[in-house]
Amino acid sequence: MIHRYFPHTSLDIAEMLGRCGMKSLDDLYSDVPESLKLKRDYDLPAQMSEKEVRDFFEGLAVKNQPLTCFAGAGFYDHYAPAVIPSIISRSEFLTAYTPYQPEISQGTLQYIFEYQSMMTQLTGMEVSNASMYDGTTAVAEAMLMAVTHARKRNRVLVSATVNPIYREVIDTYAHYHGVTVDTIPEKDGVTDVEAMDNMLGAGDVAGVIVATPNYYGILEDYTGFADKVHAAKALLIMTAPASALGVIRTPGEWGADIAAGEAQSLGMPLNFGGPYLGYMCCTKALIRKLPGRIVGATTDADGRRVFVLTLQAREQHIRRDKATSNICSNQGLMALYVAVYLSLMGAKGLREVNELSAAGAHYLAEKLVESGAFELKYPDKPFLNEFVVRFKGEVKLVDFMEVCTSCGCLPGVMLSDNELLVCVTETRTKEEIDRYIWRAETFAKATVPSFTENKNINDD
Repeated sequence: MIHRYFPHTSLDIAEMLGRCGMKSLDDLYSDVPESLKLKRDYDLPAQMSEKEVRDFFEGLAVKNQPLTCFAGAGFYDHYAPAVIPSIISRSEFLTAYTPYQPEISQGTLQYIFEYQSMMTQLTGMEVSNASMYDGTTAVAEAMLMAVTHARKRNRVLVSATVNPIYREVIDTYAHYHGVTVDTIPEKDGVTDVEAMDNMLGAGDVAGVIVATPNYYGILEDYTGFADKVHAAKALLIMTAPASALGVIRTPGEWGADIAAGEAQSLGMPLNFGGPYLGYMCCTKALIRKLPGRIVGATTDADGRRVFVLTLQAREQHIRRDKATSNICSNQGLMALYVAVYLSLMGAKGLREVNELSAAGAHYLAEKLVESGAFELKYPDKPFLNEFVVRFKGEVKLVDFMEVCTSCGCLPGVMLSDNELLVCVTETRTKEEIDRYIWRAETFAKATVPSFTENKNINDD
């Protein structure tokens, strides 16, 4: 058999195991739980010709059901200008990688520098790294930064209003780093300040993590938060969808020490969950605790502007087994994507995106309440483009979800049996929003007997 790659031979494997002090591959994988190990042969189909492979994947593609998306929960259907894939597909960029030889990677260093510069402006912070894999790992890394900075403190407080996906990853990181994570309870959809004060009083907290907007879409008021956290000698970590920072008060303005989160909202397609980009910015005082690479600008011996790899304190090729980060290609392609998007949109374009999203969301929220099918769960709380409603219809919310989906609409993210998290971005037209409202009005009038007899409530 002719391989198009160089597989490991038995001698290669034996030499590797010998250097690791192990006798078998089973020893190498001993840390993997037994429940996760595959104990059967791979279920792979027989080999296929090129045409057969194409036909197979085209058949899968036909099964896709395009949906008009009103779901958010941390990941958003924003529009990406067509010029972005055109630019990043150029050979100069397509082959770009992490600059291990920075002196000959001036183009790569320049766009990373531009990305970092724009992210510091967007977050109101002093320093930005090149990028992390995604928002969840970025926030988890921020937690570790706080613990490292505090030295003798290993307790972190996370608001219950932070995205549950973020909290799960934070818990995972914490478990393997000996960090204690406690949850600040929520009160009426926002962080319970009194509870936080009591928890800070223990004097063992390294960092506090909050979100804006929070998981429910609410724009929390963090006035005085930074003062409380800093008085307890802890760091304030704030996460936010990157796009929203174009119009809302920035983490820097709130007095945060670290800003970290998901940058997918800066024009990146949803792509079934990735690849995405985690942004991470901080104050200058924390720069040496910041994972990833930091690019700077200077001049060479001839006085020409050049770019340099200023800092890479925690990377694997520098710190080896003591490294805490290995980002690599994300710092190339995905950072470039965001840099191009922000360059195209500018401050004015980013504001317009958010204004359109906010207008659509508030219009939909008002009409859903008027329909009689829903009520706002937090009617007195401000929101940008995402909100929570309670379903009031006689039939079940899951039935509403099912019918909407069958009609080509994803109406939101279910939070409970009768609660729905709804999101509107600039990609949603008034016609699409009005169609959503029509379905809500229809369901408000539906009764259990009538619905049981006719489950095919649709747009006809």
